[in-house]
Parts: sequence; C-alpha cells; structure tokens
Amino acid sequence: MVVDVSALTTDFYELTMMQGYFLNNENPDVVFDMFYRKNPFDGGYAVFAGLGELLPQLESLNFSANDIAYLKSLNIFDQRFLDYLSTYRFKGDIYAPKEGTTVFPGEPLVRVHTKLIDAQLIESLLLNTVNFQTLIATKAMRVCTAAGSGAVMEFGLRRAQGMDGGLSASRAAYIGGCKLTSNTLAGKVFGIPVGGTMAHSWVMAYDNELEAFREFAKIYPNNCVLLIDTYDTLGSGIENAIIVGKEQKAKGLKIGVRIDSGDLSYLARAVRQRLDDAGLTDATICVSNDLTEQIITTLVTDNVPIDSWGVGTNLVTGGDQAALGGVYKLSAKGRKDGTYQPTIKVSNSSAKTTNPGIKQIYRFYGHDGLAIADLITLDEEEIKTGEDLIFYHPVTDGDLFLLRGGKYEKVEKLLGCVMKDGKICVERRSLKEIQDYAKESQSHFHRSYKRLINPHIYKVSLSKRLKNLKHDLILESKGIPANGK
Repeated sequence: MVVDVSALTTDFYELTMMQGYFLNNENPDVVFDMFYRKNPFDGGYAVFAGLGELLPQLESLNFSANDIAYLKSLNIFDQRFLDYLSTYRFKGDIYAPKEGTTVFPGEPLVRVHTKLIDAQLIESLLLNTVNFQTLIATKAMRVCTAAGSGAVMEFGLRRAQGMDGGLSASRAAYIGGCKLTSNTLAGKVFGIPVGGTMAHSWVMAYDNELEAFREFAKIYPNNCVLLIDTYDTLGSGIENAIIVGKEQKAKGLKIGVRIDSGDLSYLARAVRQRLDDAGLTDATICVSNDLTEQIITTLVTDNVPIDSWGVGTNLVTGGDQAALGGVYKLSAKGRKDGTYQPTIKVSNSSAKTTNPGIKQIYRFYGHDGLAIADLITLDEEEIKTGEDLIFYHPVTDGDLFLLRGGKYEKVEKLLGCVMKDGKICVERRSLKEIQDYAKESQSHFHRSYKRLINPHIYKVSLSKRLKNLKHDLILESKGIPANGK
C-alpha cells in the first residue's frame, strides 16, 4: 500500500516552465539523471531507497478537479494548459538499480526517459522521495552495522518531521535493517513488524512500581519488557523487575528490562550482574535515550551486555545531516531523427560539472566476491568479463587505473528498466525482500568502506568514451573545437 500524492506535489516553477514549453510547442524527448555528489554522514556509501513508493506514485499521478480549480484561481495559467493537465498521466520510462542497492556519489540512481514537460513535473516528487528515504535507509544501515548482532528498533515517530516524514522514515529505516517500528500506521501500510514496551507514565499511573510491573506482566506475559529507570534504576527499578522476573520464570516465561537514561555502560553492566545473580540469565536488556551509531559502537566495542537498541530521533531525522542533497539534471535531449544529443552542465566547480549522455553503471567483483569498483559508461557500451579496462577519475584529469581482466570475476549492470510508458514493469517486492537485498548488497563490500569514521573511498570512475565525451563538451561550451583546432 502506498499513500497517493497529488500532481501538485511539485515546485511552482516546474508548472510555470511546463506551461512555457506547452504554449511554445517545445516538448522534446529528454533524459534526466538523479544522483548525489557526497556520501551522507561523512560515510563511505548510501543505501538506495524510495523507489518502491515513487513508482506507484508516478503510475497514478494526476491532477484532480480541485487541483485544476486551484491552479485556475491563481490567474497565471492558460486554459489550454489547464485542459491539458486535467487529463494528464505520466508517460515515461524509468531506469534504476534495485531498491536496497549500495550506491555511491556521481552514479545515476534514477534515469528518466520521457518528454520534457513530464520530466519537469516529476522532479520534485522524485527528489523528495528518493533523497529522504535514501538518507534514512543509510542512517539505519550505519546504526545496524554498529549494533552488530543486537536488534535495532525504530522508535522515532514522535520526533519525525510530520506524519508523512514519520511514515517514510519507518519504511526507509526498515530497509536499512531495523527489526521493527513503533509507528503503528507504518505497520499497517508497509507490513513492518510493530512493537514497543511501556512509557514512564505507565509506571507512574500505579500506586507503586511493583504493581505497575506485575500488571504489565499479567497483560503481556510473552512480551514483558519493564522500564526500570522511572525512579531508581539500580534501586527499586531492578529490584522490582527481579521480583516479577522470578514470578514469570516460575510460569516458564521470561522478562526483559529497558534503560532509558543515565550512564548506559555502567547501568547495563550492573543490571546484567543483578539479573544473573538472581538466576534470570535469559532476561534481556534493551537501551534507548538519544542513541547514535557512534554511541552504539562505543558500547559494543566495550562489550557492554546490551541485547537490543531503541533508536528514535537520530535515526528518523538523519541526526547530524538534514538532507542527502541529490540533484536531477538533464543529460540528453532528443533530436528530430530519433537520436539523442548529450547535454552537460558546466560549472566553475569541477565537481558540479555533470556527466553527459545516457549512462549505465557496471559493478566489478573480485574472485573473493567483493566489489572492486564501479564504472559509469555510455549506455550503448557493452562490458564483457575478462577484458582489460581503464577507469578514469570523474573529475581529475590524469587520475586513472587499469583493471586487468584476470582481476575480476563478475560484472553486474546496475540500471534496469523499472517503468515502461508510465507503467511499472518489474515484479513488486515486499519490504522484507528489499531489506534482505540491502543486507546482501552490503555484504559484497569490504568492511573498510563501511567504517563509521574515515571510511575507505570506493572507486567510481568513467569509461574512456564517457570521459572523452565530457572533455569534448566542456571544450565546446567554451567555444573551443573538440579537435583543438
């Protein structure tokens, strides 16, 4: 199930440009690329997410009668254009990697083939969906990597940016590896497992802490996780939890405890010792309290006995990074003869000069199954396993390396057609299948690329043909013939 969106989910200038194209009969075939320039969180990768929501939204995109009435009330749009919008449906082809794929800066993550008017309309919706969910899926993957074998639970709804942000964040966090969400609506909409423990108000609502724990255990005997820091974690909290834990054990049941404040390293160790001394060795410990991947890494490295982690604010908001920063740029324009003219945006900042033409991404794997490097090529190029290839740096001239055919075992083409003529053309996967694929994709990268601090930089390069095309178009943009004469 996907939440429907109005075609008005676009920036206003997209509509004014669309009207200009429409009235001037300027609507050629075009190709646009969505990509990002820098890995989020100073990390070594991103997890591509949002495609599973974007495609159904594009498939059903339309302007309602109320939408048209609103646009008409602005006294900006010609009636002929409004009539066109009243029957609008997106007609275009979309190419993308599988959702959950580990991706890197500069790679075209969503390649859009359509008419210029259509490409402009969907820009904001595409960026809004893919940017945010890729950011949160990446954050979740980092948190889950830090937690190791410990389960990570997404508890962020109350701190998310609105209900829509909370819903998208829950979806993306699950793709990134979270085991469950506290967001009940996300459970209904996306089929994510839901769960939770109790709030301090539950404990405070009863005459005493022991009564609160006993009543909770009575109602939820198979999911009894007791919040022990309402009054005194190492005093009444753990003592009353042990009393209830022993009562549960006598019934063949077990408990868990949650700590939501204080020095988590010291408290978790002390609580573990008290539980073990009481014979409750199967009792679990969950912690929360503004956790980040850095805090979790420190606790795991210190061998603090924590079984699961409740992560909220710093997961669903992106924490120290507010946005991914993905962009959407024109890369080719159709000619009258049906061919395409590569286009380029040239900037004073070489990192912002775009890669022209219709492109594909190839991923190379070594004999150990680990990814070696990615190569961005022109779409018509065919890469065959076993051939020697030169990888050119996307920005720096003269920075290149030779990959011998005997050094890699497999080549994978990442961009596949996922929408044809406005209709989804791939089998829809469950969110659990996407989560499993995201984990599998990560497994093909050496741990050095996944370090939280100072990760190794994964090589993303240009093919010789693409590098030459880019060089020639830069020269032409400055009025210099490509042949140098």
